[in-house]
Amino acid sequence: MSRLLALVRRYPLVAATVLVGVLGLSLGIFDHADAVRWLFSAFGIAAALVSSVGMVRQLFRGSFGVDLLAIIAIVATILVGEYVATLLIVLMLSGGAALEDYAAGRAARELDALLKRAPQIAHRLDPDSGEAADVPATEVRVGDLLLVRPSEIVPVDGQLQSDTAAFDESSLTGESLPVERSVGDPVLSGSINGQIAATLMATATAANSQYQHIIALVEEASSSKAPVVRLADRYAVPFTVGALTLAGLAWALSNDPVRFAEVLVVATPCPLLLAAPVAFMGGMSRAARNGIIVKGAGVLEALSRAKTVVFDKTGTLTYGTPSISEVRPEAGFSADELLTLAASAEQYSSHVLAASVIGAARERGLVLHTADSASEAATFGVEARFGPGTVRVGKLSFINDGAADATATHLAGGELAMYVAVDGRFAGSIVASDRVRDNSRQSVADLARLGVRENLMLTGDGRATAQHVARQVGIVHVRADCLPRDKVEAVRALTRRPVIMVGDGVNDAPVLAVADVGIAMGAKGATAASESADVVILLDDISRTVRAVRIGQDTVRVALQSIWLGIFLSVALMVVAAFGLIPATAGAISQEAVDLITILNALRATGGRQDAVGAPRESVGGAAAPLETSEGAGRPVLPSVDRPV
Repeated sequence: MSRLLALVRRYPLVAATVLVGVLGLSLGIFDHADAVRWLFSAFGIAAALVSSVGMVRQLFRGSFGVDLLAIIAIVATILVGEYVATLLIVLMLSGGAALEDYAAGRAARELDALLKRAPQIAHRLDPDSGEAADVPATEVRVGDLLLVRPSEIVPVDGQLQSDTAAFDESSLTGESLPVERSVGDPVLSGSINGQIAATLMATATAANSQYQHIIALVEEASSSKAPVVRLADRYAVPFTVGALTLAGLAWALSNDPVRFAEVLVVATPCPLLLAAPVAFMGGMSRAARNGIIVKGAGVLEALSRAKTVVFDKTGTLTYGTPSISEVRPEAGFSADELLTLAASAEQYSSHVLAASVIGAARERGLVLHTADSASEAATFGVEARFGPGTVRVGKLSFINDGAADATATHLAGGELAMYVAVDGRFAGSIVASDRVRDNSRQSVADLARLGVRENLMLTGDGRATAQHVARQVGIVHVRADCLPRDKVEAVRALTRRPVIMVGDGVNDAPVLAVADVGIAMGAKGATAASESADVVILLDDISRTVRAVRIGQDTVRVALQSIWLGIFLSVALMVVAAFGLIPATAGAISQEAVDLITILNALRATGGRQDAVGAPRESVGGAAAPLETSEGAGRPVLPSVDRPV
């Protein structure tokens, strides 16, 4: 009963129409035909007046009052005595709004699910007693220790304090499998804890956490209107003129005013106006289900027409995290010994490559040593003393100061080397590179098949490295040594538009903003890139760019198909009605069926199960893929980065 009352309050005109219909049916059973006629006619006039007010308001907002045909049809059916058709037209008008509301709600269920799951409560741990107290998530401060119970939503971004835990991040990234986290790893708000309670330290407030950032993007995305939708609105003007002309001709040629009413009954442009908004909301819903937040229906329309794609290199086409590709020891040292010594020294370095060396050593199960003393020469290298021995790791010039026999090792395009000296003796080199993503080449090819045939790579790296990566992924045009301003100018100069720009870093924010469609990849938190982008891909997966374009194309195709389907069916019914073959009552029923058919067709934009998330997982946090090492012959050729050691 409460559900029924809620529906009545939500759709009062529908409820009133049904009530009047039931009352009229009861009067008809007791042979009170005149009472039925007056009841239906009076209700029709009242509904027409209400619709007229809404139409005038639309006109003041700059939108044509598309209910004009329905209002004229109501008046016409009353004048010619077709009062049952009058009630059906009112039901069609009010029911159409209800159908649109239902369809939009169904299409937006993935978007709404994000909003409804926003964390509200956090369990804050007392550092002294260890007891947990429930507090609103908005009161959590950076540094607070929090308890996340099994199956609970993580309230804020944090750093895991427990040894291990598993989290479901599907609503954030589209990743369907649980993600394993270890002590010290970041944990995203909005993810769902597994079956074991976990402790984490808050690293952001609720307002600055990942989930609240996604909610802001979703709210922005759900309140937009695409150019193609406005185009559908404009179709209503010629449609209305054509319908009135045809109705007038039918009346003039037949000398029967009933024909005028019969044509207008089937001419209401509800399907024309419902189709596009429902389709675009469905497209945004489908994108959200795939871990893609689209900031507006107009973005989907631009994606569907894109002709050029521009890529950043580091972190977009490549993983963005240097990994150790080979260990090259000199005579007297083994690969494991060289890596152990280097990693032990790198424990005392702040350089970006230090973590890669340490990670490679741990991957091999090597035990690192603790230094008696250590010092770092910024950007050059680190020196550590272990008992009587000294280890130096860094640039060749840094090693040459203490080991004159050190020589440069051979490097492929974009690779870099760290050199190691032990007690003044050259011990070998360690080669690092930034691997090209496994699906980068396929993604570039897939975009070309979708019509985005022009491609360009913009990077701040040197030309040799840029060309090396471009050849591997199939990109023809390259601009290297770019500053952020250079990237902006390059995108503005492109002529084949719309242009998609794909990037991930803060330095990409300006060019993402000037592109026709800016796509930020693997956004974590309120980064400048995701704020300035039109599309945010939550999963660190470049193939989602292809999926975004495909969703845009599918959405526009379904929207236009639905618009023309509604026009075709309505025109066909009008022609038949002009010859007097459809009574007004039957026409009203048939038009309601046209509304339903059009909406159901537009709902195909939600995609159903056709693109269930199941792409090969790369890395949620942007970490490199498992290390590939090689000793001796057979060194793999890998893409790389030319960052200085």
